[in-house]
Amino acid sequence: MGSEAGAETGPYAVVAPPAGAAARKAMTEQLFAAHYPKLAGWVRRLVDDDDTAHEIASEAFVRLLSKWTTPDKLDNPQSYLYMIATNLVRDHWRKTERERRAYRSATAGMDPEPRTDPAEDVNVRQLLATLPPRLRDPFLLHYYAGFGIREIATMLKRPEGTIKADLYHARTRLKATLAERGKTDAS
Repeated sequence: MGSEAGAETGPYAVVAPPAGAAARKAMTEQLFAAHYPKLAGWVRRLVDDDDTAHEIASEAFVRLLSKWTTPDKLDNPQSYLYMIATNLVRDHWRKTERERRAYRSATAGMDPEPRTDPAEDVNVRQLLATLPPRLRDPFLLHYYAGFGIREIATMLKRPEGTIKADLYHARTRLKATLAERGKTDAS
């Protein structure tokens, strides 16, 4: 009998996690190490706040991992991760806009702050919020996250030609909005 016989069932038995759990943990750690810095940086450029960016990036991972039961069930976790983060950023913008409106209504009777020339101070988040989600999502994924047309088409489940057209229309609308703001402010 010796020490080997009792080691498996005795008080000093080594309890190892099931192979599936160990594999999932390793895949999770790999996914996090490979994508968290880039995702947090991408979100940072969209929300303009480090703490909020890290909260959103972390929440995106939590939501992905809560739905992701086995590593082999998810074809492209990075795509899902960025789509979750995109939705969370959109939610953040909505909340921020509600707070701004509440602040404006609360301070409606007060003296306004001195105004600067908006042509010099473009609020990119507000500008992007004018785009419909159909155009905004590919724009953010391409120009802020650095994804290629093919990757975006896969993520959004749309043809590559549609993504190219959406990017063109997004740029056209943004240029028109900037030009219109410039005309309005020059008047």
